[in-house]
Parts: sequence; structure tokens; C-alpha cells
Amino acid sequence: MSETPRAITHRRVLKIALPIVISNATVPILGVVDTGVVGQLGEAAPIGAVGIGAIILTAIYWVFGFLRMGTTGLTSQALGAGQTGEVAALLTRALMIGLAGGVALILVQAPLFDLAFRISPASAEVEALARDYMGIRVWSAPALIALYGVTGWLIAQERTAGVLAIQAAMNGLNVALDLWFVLGLDWGVTGVAWATFIAEWSGLALGLWFCRAAFRVPAWRDWPRVFDPARLRRMASVNRDILLRSLMIEAIFVSFLFLGSDFGDVTLAANQVLLQFLHITSNALDGFAFAAEAMVGQAVGRRDVDRLRRGALLASLWGAVVIVVLATAFALGGGLIIDIMAKAPEVQEAARAYLPFMVLAPVAGLAAWMLDGIFIGATRTQDMRNMMAVSLAIYAAAVLLLMPGMGNHGLWVALLISFVARGITLGLRYPALEAAARG
Repeated sequence: MSETPRAITHRRVLKIALPIVISNATVPILGVVDTGVVGQLGEAAPIGAVGIGAIILTAIYWVFGFLRMGTTGLTSQALGAGQTGEVAALLTRALMIGLAGGVALILVQAPLFDLAFRISPASAEVEALARDYMGIRVWSAPALIALYGVTGWLIAQERTAGVLAIQAAMNGLNVALDLWFVLGLDWGVTGVAWATFIAEWSGLALGLWFCRAAFRVPAWRDWPRVFDPARLRRMASVNRDILLRSLMIEAIFVSFLFLGSDFGDVTLAANQVLLQFLHITSNALDGFAFAAEAMVGQAVGRRDVDRLRRGALLASLWGAVVIVVLATAFALGGGLIIDIMAKAPEVQEAARAYLPFMVLAPVAGLAAWMLDGIFIGATRTQDMRNMMAVSLAIYAAAVLLLMPGMGNHGLWVALLISFVARGITLGLRYPALEAAARG
């Protein structure tokens, strides 16, 4: 165990969080460029193909997000406990899971893509182009999923500047190749796919370079440790709980979109525009939730409840500052943001009617977002899974009670209630988290 742990300070929180916030801010740029370059082809089908193909693959890859979170929690605890061999072994396990998951997706791509197009049908031309796009991109699935594990491992060690460098390099290379392949070589939709394929494998290579110190010691290939049954079961349990919790969150948002479609195309479009406000909030808070994961995990590894509490409080304090800024920005400039994202007057008008919910959403969701980070760091994933199930049930009850009388307003209220429910239920489990950390 480390004898002189670093002080938990505001500077340390910001050093962890800000690179993640900046990294998240770069992600939408790539989507804009992908759409922009195929838009230069002068046809609608390529734009639709890249859009729907990217959405399908993102939804599939999202399932593997557990690897990032689980790796962060377990690695930060091993680091706090001074178990350097286990820190290296966790990187190996994460890489093996990521590569295996990617290979599995390559093997089942045909039925998976068939199912996706049954759920979300498109014209024959768009579907054919999208299949070409996805058929190329899926071959970088092992790299992208393994990179989730690398990212989690780096976050656990508070090396978020490296995470930012990886994201910036991937996006920069992707944009450059987009321009070359599509506009220079006229490869069309397949050019966008090849650009992403190369960028994702390059991103993994850069990520492994940032992890090079782990490969200089034999612990990363200490196979009895890597394949230790107890440690594998622990990692599987953590990842399973996070996956189930994430699927329940996805169930809430998917049902929200489907239920909103019952109110017509204009309301559906307005809801979609306003959900971007939630994405902004989530991306801004991720950095501080990640800071909580790293610091809480290390404190749990040290069995130091005082450090756990201070890390949780400081990260949450900065999260609250971000929430105040965002809520104020949405209140004052939300209408302008809506007008930028939607040009149809009827959609603008409908979105403005529901804008107050976006002012309230960051406030309602703060506790849930921050406690997620705290519980991931402590690997209290069973609590996360169970409290998410309770919150999902509360959301369903709210929808049944509020939608008949309040329509789409009731749907938005139910969504905010689910945020509050997540925060309250996890908050009620926090004392148990501290008690477990004491050992």
C-alpha cells in the first residue's frame, strides 16, 4: 500500500475531470464531418446510410460500456491497495475481454445487422449502402471495445490527459482520412467506413503505447493471476451488474422515444432535440463522475473512508457547479440552441414548450450521475443494478399515472422522476458503501 497518498484537492479533481470534458466535446465534431463529406456527394442516400449505420453500431458497441466502468473501479481499488501486479493483470483481462467481444460481433454480424434493419427499416438503397459501411467498420470492433478497457484503466490511474490525447488523435485522423478518401479518392460511404476503421485501430495502438509501462514488467502476463478463478468471477460479476443496469437505463430512454412518437412527428422531433440537452449535461458531468470513480476506488482499496468521503464530496461539489452553469445556460439560451438544431417553426415552438424540463433536468439528475461514479469506484455494482430496477419501476408507474392526463408533459415529468429516483435510491445505499469500505 502506498505510504504517502496524494492529497485530495480541488486541483486534483479538475486535473482528472477537465480532459474528459474536453474529450467528450470533440465527439460530435466527427459526426458532423462524416455527414458533411458524404453530403458533398449530392445525394440523400449516402447521408442516410452513414447516419443509420453509425447509430446501429453505436448502439451495439454501447452494450460493452461495462468494460470501461468495471475496469476503472477494479483497477483503482487495486492501485489504492498497492497491488501493482493486479493492476497490470486487470489491463490484460480487459484487453482479452474487449478483443473477444469484438471478434464475437464480427462472427454474428449478419444476423445482428438483419435484426437492426427489421427494427429500423430503411429504403433498399440506404440499407445496401449502410450494410457496406457497417461491414467494413465492424472489423474494428475488437479495437474499439478493447479501447474501452484501456480507457477505464487509464482513468483509474487519473491519466485522463492520455484519454484526451487518444480521443483527439482518433478524431483528427478520422477527419483527415474522411476528407482524403471521400473527397479526394471518391470512395463515398465506404471511404467514411475505412477512415473510421483505421482511426479505431490506431486509437488502440496509441492507447497501448500509453500503457507501455505495464508491459515492461512480467505481471501483465502472469497467467495464473490473469486467469485466477476468484478474480475472474469478481470481474464478471461487476461487469454483469453494470451491463444490466445500463440496459435498464437504455430501456427508459428507448421507451421515452417510442412513447413520444404517439404524440405525432412534431412532438417526437421536439423531444429528440431536447434530448441533446441531456447529452450535453451527461458529457459535461462525465469528467467529474470519472474523478469520483478514480478517487473513491483508490480510497476503497486503502480502506480509508475519510478519503473516500472527501473524494466523493469534492467531485460532487464541482459537478454541482457545472449543473448550475448548465441550468442557467439552458434557461437563458435554450431557445437559441433549439433554433440552431431545428429549423422547422412548429418543432421550435413545441421544443420551447418543454424547455423548462431541460432547465430542471440537470438539477434532477445531479445526484444520480455523481453517485453512479461513486458506486462504480467502490464497485458496489449490485446496489447500482438493484436501485436501477427500482427506479425503472418508478418510471413505469409515473408514465402510467401521468401520461393519460398530461400527455407529453407527463412523459417528461416521468423521465425527471426516474432521475430523482436513481439519486434517492443510491443515496439510501451510500451508508452501506462506507461501511463496506471500512472492512
